[in-house]
Amino acid sequence: MKVILEAIDLTKVYKVGKIEVPALKGVSLKVREGEFISIMGPSGCGKSTLLHTLGGLCQPTSGKIIIDGEEISSARDAVRTDIRRRKIGFVFQRFNLLPTLTAKGNLEIAREIYGNGRDDKDHIHQILTLLGLENKVRHKPSELSGGEQQRVAIARAIINKPSILLADEPTGNLDTENSQVVLAMLQELNRKFNQTIMMITHNPEAAAVANRLIEMRDGKIVPHEHDVSWDAAKEDKIYI
Repeated sequence: MKVILEAIDLTKVYKVGKIEVPALKGVSLKVREGEFISIMGPSGCGKSTLLHTLGGLCQPTSGKIIIDGEEISSARDAVRTDIRRRKIGFVFQRFNLLPTLTAKGNLEIAREIYGNGRDDKDHIHQILTLLGLENKVRHKPSELSGGEQQRVAIARAIINKPSILLADEPTGNLDTENSQVVLAMLQELNRKFNQTIMMITHNPEAAAVANRLIEMRDGKIVPHEHDVSWDAAKEDKIYI
């Protein structure tokens, strides 16, 4: 399968005054098209830093990131922004919807920001139907439940058909029932649209919906006997 994202020996060091705080310590990984990956680890282990760095929200201190054939780690801010718009979708713990716009309005403005000139109504309808939002498009965020708001946020993130969807604790603000609904819908996006997904979570039950599990500790990826490798033919989890 095609490698859609590759990180090579990434490091990220934050400076607090004169003190250097290493967040990533030589992280390397490959993500294949169609994978659904969960990243787990204790607080402060570098999970969010890794996701934000892979998504071009911040530059690594050293190392290389290649997304769908484009190298972003040393690119200028304007270039990284352009690549993010075209190839990356983000879902965060906070829904970050525009409160004055309807669900449909949030999707339309996202399409304009992403610079996607195609009016692919069939694709939009498929997404809304898959996420159970077809009857909610005229509702504002205040009229939606937390789970529905997160589904709108997911729809917004994939409206431009990104190469990879990066989700940072997407169920962190949801109760158990809504968490299960959102996770099931991420699975469906992965299966139905072959959407590549990387998801950070602290919840083992949430992590279990993915095809592959990556554990982080102290800024590094930890290999162990419970790492999960993805088998495209069997669409199942294989422990190696």
